[in-house]
Parts: sequence; structure tokens; C-alpha cells
Amino acid sequence: MVKALSFPFLEKLLLVLGHFCIFAWGALKSIFQRPYRFEEIFKQLEFVGNKSVSIIFLTGIFTGLALSLQIYLGFSMVGAPNLVGPTVALGIFRELGPVLSGLIVAARAGGAMAAQLGTMRVSEQIDAIKVMGVDPVQYLVGPRVLASVISLPLLCGFFDFVAMAGSHAICVFVFEIDSAIFWDKITEWINPSDVTQGLVKAGFFGLIFSLVCTYRGYYTSGGAKGVGESTNRGVVISMVSIIIADYVLTNFIRLYFQVAG
Repeated sequence: MVKALSFPFLEKLLLVLGHFCIFAWGALKSIFQRPYRFEEIFKQLEFVGNKSVSIIFLTGIFTGLALSLQIYLGFSMVGAPNLVGPTVALGIFRELGPVLSGLIVAARAGGAMAAQLGTMRVSEQIDAIKVMGVDPVQYLVGPRVLASVISLPLLCGFFDFVAMAGSHAICVFVFEIDSAIFWDKITEWINPSDVTQGLVKAGFFGLIFSLVCTYRGYYTSGGAKGVGESTNRGVVISMVSIIIADYVLTNFIRLYFQVAG
């Protein structure tokens, strides 16, 4: 008799993915169910959005400075320093803005989400909420997911603005590129759709990290050690997922514009 092949890792992976999809569907569905948790939503908007502004500002301005410096060094070798502006803008708007915003907020807010829910799970607070007749997914997970989806495109837009301000400063005051030429080249080469692509990506990244981190926190076990492990895994998995999703979304968006064009 031929022994059946067994792939424990693959089976476990499929089981976890199935469980996560069920959790994600329940979380998304709970956002549109009554009672609407407006107070909790605004609290999470303040936590995910407002408290991330300072780190987004610092990251954005130095990203614009560093990227402009490297591109200027390359383009000056071929006599095209005037193209630094649109090249930086294209990289920021399409890729670096949404990806770096997603990674930063996933590390800061996503890790906190996993830790908060994990602590509530091991201290049996989630069980207490369930005993009181309140859906813990609708009360704890839904507002965090919605706040992340709303906040991340706004933070991405702020990142884009700050990064371009940094790029303008170094190009005009250090590399002595004319300010009018800098912005004229950007308006000539950059379309509104380039900015929109990045904002759409940011919304998806907010959905990804919030679902992954809340899932890891919601199903934490093993006491304080389990909270740390859930937080670590939630952040790592969400960051890797954002990188993978960026590649997939970029190809889908390119395919869409090819079909639409």
C-alpha cells in the first residue's frame, strides 16, 4: 500500500490562512453593523493618525533629501539635473510614500494593536466583554481596522508633501536648480493618477496591517510571553505582507491602465 504524502507545514499554513480569512471577513462585516462605535473609531483615528504625524514628518523629509541627493549624483553625470524633481516625485508618489508610510505605521500602531488585544486576551478582558453580550470583534477590531484604512492614505499624502518639500529645499538651495524649472518639470511629467495610485495602495496597506496585527493579538495565548510573541509576529508578518502587496498592486494598477488606455 502506498503511504499518503503528508505536508504538515502546508496544512498548517492553509489552516491559519483560512482562520485569518474568517476573522477578516467578520471584522470587515462588523464595521457596518449596529451599534456604530463612533467614539471608539475617533479614539483609534487619533491613535493611528495623529500620533503618527511626527514620525511620518521626520521620515518623509529625510527620504526626500536622501533620494534627491542620490538621483542628482546620477543625473549630473549625464547632464540631466533638471529631471531630479520629476524622478523623485514619481518614486515618492507611486512607491516610497505608501510603502514607507505603511511600514512605519505598521511598526508603531500595528504593534500597539497586537499588544493591547493580546493583553486583553490573556487577562480575560475579551471574555468578559463577550459575557456582557458585546461582540468583541465589533467593539475592538472593527474600529481599529476602519481607523487604519482612513488614516493611512492621509498620512501617505502628508508624507508625499513633506518629502517633496525636502526635495525642493535641497535641489534649490544646495544643487542650485531653478525653483521654476523644478516644479515645471514635475507638473509636466507627473499625472494626478500617480498620486492616486499611492493613496489607494496606502489604504490597502492600512487594511493589511490592521487585520494582521489585530488577528495576532486577538488570538494570543501563553501569558506575557505570548503577548510579546504575538506583537513581534504581527509586526513582522504585516511588514512582509505590505512589501508583497505593493508588488501585486503595482502590477494590477499597471494592467488596469493598460486596459483602460
